[in-house]
Formats: sequence, structure tokens, C-alpha cells
Amino acid sequence: MSVNRAQKEEQVQELKVAFEQNDTFYLLDYVKIPVSKSAELRQQLRENDCSLRVVKNRLALRALKEEFPEELKDFFQGPTAIAYTRENPIVLARLLREFIAQNKILKVKGGLVEGGFVDGDRFKEISSLTSKKDLFGKLGFLMAYPLTQFLKTWQAPYQSLVSMLSQLKDKKMEGPLS
Repeated sequence: MSVNRAQKEEQVQELKVAFEQNDTFYLLDYVKIPVSKSAELRQQLRENDCSLRVVKNRLALRALKEEFPEELKDFFQGPTAIAYTRENPIVLARLLREFIAQNKILKVKGGLVEGGFVDGDRFKEISSLTSKKDLFGKLGFLMAYPLTQFLKTWQAPYQSLVSMLSQLKDKKMEGPLS
């Protein structure tokens, strides 16, 4: 099936929009993947606000902006798919890592993570990171922990005084009969 010039230009424009709207994407070596596994991967990605698109390398290279790293352009060889997201790069990396581990059929060539170049070797590091939500939660805990400890220390003498007064009151209530 031949693709005419207008269709190619439309595909380039769609890819430009995808590259502009998503600052995180991974280039996948898309070799010998069965249709059923491809559909399964697309479904998993779609459920997590991520996308997968098989591309023609020449069209994808035309769509890339000039400010993208030159190293990234070298990965557009052979069958290539682009997995991208604008939400959470860690979730996308984890989904891809789990799919690759289960099916042993894809390989990450490289990509951009929040605008920074990443080669395939660093992909494992990225996929093992915790999400932004988790990091913000940990940061909040670490910031609040000293304050809570300070408050507990500051309240300790008052709690001891209240406990001592309560024991004294109980002692007086028992009276001389005990």
C-alpha cells in the first residue's frame, strides 16, 4: 500500500504535535512483535495515559525539532515504535519494563525523559525510580518529622504534669482509708 505525499505530510504533522506535547518518550526496537502482544501493550499504555505509535524513521526524523539531541536521531534505524506520555515518565518506564520482562520481545533504544536524553542502558535506572507523588510524600514527611518531634518534646513536660496531678487526685480520693 503506497502512502501519498499528503498522507506523509499529515503523519509528520501528527508526530510533530506528539513530540511537542509530550516531553517524555522512549524509542523501542519494534522487531517481531505479534499483533496480540502489540494490542496488549497498547491497552496497558492507554489505561495509564500513555501511547504507542509505530513510525517510519524518515518521517519521524522530519518531525523532530532541531533542539532535540543529535544522539536521539541515531536511534531511528530499523523498525521503530515510540511510547510517549505527558503525565508521568516513571509510570511509562515501569509499564515498558514489565512488558519487556514478561514477553522478552521489545528493547528500548533510547529516548527523552522530561526533555533530557537517555540511552537504552539508563532505561533500567529510570524504570526503577519512585514516582513523583511518592517522592513528594517522602519529602513532606522528612520536612514535617522534625517539627512533630519538636512538638512532642515540647508537650512532654505538660503531659507529665497532667499525669502527676491525675495521680495525686486519685490518691486524695482514696483518702485515709487505704
